[in-house]
Amino acid sequence: MRLVVLGATGPTGRVLTDQALAAGHTVTAVARRADALAARPGLTALAVDATRPGALDAAVEGADAVLSALGAKPGRAPVSLYSSGIAGTVDAMARHGVKRLLAISSSALDPAWRPSGEFFFNHVLDPYVNRVVARTAHEDMRRMEALLIAADTLEWTLVRPSGLFDHPVVTAYRTAPDSADGVFTSRADLAAAMLRELDEGAFVRAAMGVATVDTRPGLAKLLREEVLRKR
Repeated sequence: MRLVVLGATGPTGRVLTDQALAAGHTVTAVARRADALAARPGLTALAVDATRPGALDAAVEGADAVLSALGAKPGRAPVSLYSSGIAGTVDAMARHGVKRLLAISSSALDPAWRPSGEFFFNHVLDPYVNRVVARTAHEDMRRMEALLIAADTLEWTLVRPSGLFDHPVVTAYRTAPDSADGVFTSRADLAAAMLRELDEGAFVRAAMGVATVDTRPGLAKLLREEVLRKR
């Protein structure tokens, strides 16, 4: 398939791009600093601001599917990247007759998400990290999700990972409707779940939770790399 990856130079977008190429897909990698991507067979890099109206037409034309890994660093400042980027994507897809779209959101948007056996996370970390530190990002993710739900002509999937971390290989991850029972999701598992969903279509016009169950990061390392890192 010819795939478009938005946010391709971010930590998740790079993993998704790598896995898509390894699976034999042709990838158009879209990012503001796309020149940071090394040239490889099957890869076209486009330096594009996905939030600019009309900017995605060249990337989307002729594509089989679009995968959004747009992401903003958690913080108190207002966030509009998710909703504005997806709004432009939906418009470009409509103009060029592209139907399939997978967009990364967050398990925190499911009000029923409470990982089993995780008292400290559910009652201490989640209220602070997800409801305070990342509040503005999640508010914009909700706007993004609403835009997709209203897009009647698209075959969309909302992809909801838990806390993201880096892991070198794909594991026996878990998927579930709305959100998956787990505190963490490795980027390798998230990318693998998205590419599998492209093939299987089990969550078309629905939300798909993804969680890693076989391994987990150290808490201090996770906070340092994921909350404080630059996207």
